[in-house]
Amino acid sequence: MTKSALSARIRTAARILLAAAYLVAGIAHLTRPAGFLAITPHWVPMPETVIALTGVAELAGAMGLMTQCLRPAAGIGLALYALCVWPANIHHAINDIPLGGLHLSWWYHGPRLALQPVIIWWALWASGVTDWPLGRKAR
Repeated sequence: MTKSALSARIRTAARILLAAAYLVAGIAHLTRPAGFLAITPHWVPMPETVIALTGVAELAGAMGLMTQCLRPAAGIGLALYALCVWPANIHHAINDIPLGGLHLSWWYHGPRLALQPVIIWWALWASGVTDWPLGRKAR
């Protein structure tokens, strides 16, 4: 197997894994919104609607990642989505908001906050929007 073929397989696997994660998260946003509402900052207007729309966005992004012609748009959209929900993750961490009665320690919050840029990059890389830092995109 060539390096190029291996790279393509890894990217495909990363894309499928990311799509699956967003599919699960989207379903959770729509079927179990309470935890997401709990971590939503107070300044977010119409939080119930926002949580429902984020679930729809996650589902659309997951489907877009699996559709070749929509893949770049889905990658950009999911990267922007991950950037936009970062304040909720920060709010969750700083205010130690329990989920289901469970307080999550900084062993959870620290890596979660630090990995948000990786999730943003992952959406862009898995969708083929960027090859950085793993190589240059062929023109």
